[in-house]
Amino acid sequence: MSENAKIVMDAVRAADHDRYLTALYAPADKRDALFSLYAFNAEIAAIRDRIHEALPGEVRLQWWRDVIAAEDDGTGIGHPVADVLKATISACRLPKQAFDNMLDARIFDLYDDPMPSRTDLEGYCGETAAALIQLAAMVLDPDEAPRFAELAGKAGCAQAVTGLLLLLPLHRKRGQCFVPADILAAAGSSPEEFVTGDGGPGAKRAVAAMIALARDHLSAFEQGASALPVSLYQAFLPLALSRAYLAKMESGSPLDRVARLSALHRHWLLLRRASKGWPVL
Repeated sequence: MSENAKIVMDAVRAADHDRYLTALYAPADKRDALFSLYAFNAEIAAIRDRIHEALPGEVRLQWWRDVIAAEDDGTGIGHPVADVLKATISACRLPKQAFDNMLDARIFDLYDDPMPSRTDLEGYCGETAAALIQLAAMVLDPDEAPRFAELAGKAGCAQAVTGLLLLLPLHRKRGQCFVPADILAAAGSSPEEFVTGDGGPGAKRAVAAMIALARDHLSAFEQGASALPVSLYQAFLPLALSRAYLAKMESGSPLDRVARLSALHRHWLLLRRASKGWPVL
């Protein structure tokens, strides 16, 4: 393993431990490429936390856009994640437009504008988590991956909504609301009320609706997952944890406390899916 590859792997282990674990189940010759995708995702997802202000955050996103758009001449730019990612894009012939779309979607993270609707939320999930799953699938098996792009969309929505629910305490603390305004309105709440204090009387109903939305997408994924070839299991493997996270949040209060699974529980769920795939529903 090169020094850059080791730095990238360690970055994923620190910033996104669940995806780090799933990559360990991939064939050894695919792991560096998966780690580069997951490290890139962690980098752009954390821009708001690192920079705090929107305009410098947009500048950082543009930096990534320029780096990815530039031709790879093999010399490197001195940024381990960027250098390994560019090598992955080149070696695996990954579509640069997918990364551009992902960066565009992440602009939303930098502001406190409310998520307008469920449709907008699903679009955001499609350009972020779903795109990441599809790119990982292309790394693992470029011949089979295109057949499962639609399934990646369902999987990405399930995973992303679950992830946003896990991040509710952080988002509410900084006045950010990813719960769509139409879901909040149906629950008798609003973005302004949801991020204030205890969230108001409609907060729990809104959270329940979000959990139901994640479960709907997860069920839609599971209905088609039995057709997944073994070669693509690792791209979808993070979904092995989603149902357990959702159950944990249903039994607790995700508004002010992050739901966690023990390391042993996560390892067991991942091992079971990595070896057996998903059951036919």
